[in-house]
Amino acid sequence: MNLREITPLLESIAPPELAEDFDTGRIGLVLDRSADVRKIAVALDPTDYVLKEAARLGANLLITHHTLIFDPVNLISKKLSDTLKIAIDNDISIYTMHTNYDKAEGGVNDVLAGILGLRNIIPLALGRVGEIKPCSAPEFASLIAKKLDTHVQYAGDREIRKVMVVGGSGFRREYIDIAIEHGADALVSGELRHDALRYAGELCLFDATHYATEAPAMKRLCERLPIESVFIEDKPDVRVEQ
Repeated sequence: MNLREITPLLESIAPPELAEDFDTGRIGLVLDRSADVRKIAVALDPTDYVLKEAARLGANLLITHHTLIFDPVNLISKKLSDTLKIAIDNDISIYTMHTNYDKAEGGVNDVLAGILGLRNIIPLALGRVGEIKPCSAPEFASLIAKKLDTHVQYAGDREIRKVMVVGGSGFRREYIDIAIEHGADALVSGELRHDALRYAGELCLFDATHYATEAPAMKRLCERLPIESVFIEDKPDVRVEQ
């Protein structure tokens, strides 16, 4: 299948116009090798490991959530050139869908809300709010850890009935405000910050890591692609001392 035939499909799944302004120029096709695509690899990040695994699997296209190049480039570092060399040597094109896929129907936040069992879901600008069967904060933390196969740290202690989810890094004041505005008891995201802990008030915060809150949607994307596709797992190597 030609790369030019796949691009419109990806844009229908995650329309570029949904992306946040800071994503301008950072989504879509970021490396074009113009090869026929026989197999697609999907991952959260375009790491060297992911690219090497994509090459080993015979993939001609890698779709990622995070882009390989975020800031304008005036000098290509050795690290970046080494990564690009893996892709170029193996004729792997790279396509990125970031905040547009966060917001899109069936995207990052919808998948996260579904995995955690949210009901009566309300779509928000960059998140989802829904209801769960009432449970304690420790019980909900255990459920998140099990469903997302990750460690969870949390703050707060109240009965959880309504939950807001924001995949990635969502512990910002604007998201906390939105969660409280919608009557949420808890906010689930990644990268819990000190200022968020101080600002949240009675809102419970559950940090399920950046990777674990976004990777499931990339894995689910494989089911929506027109040719053979494989998800490449590449969790950050984080150690948790109990």
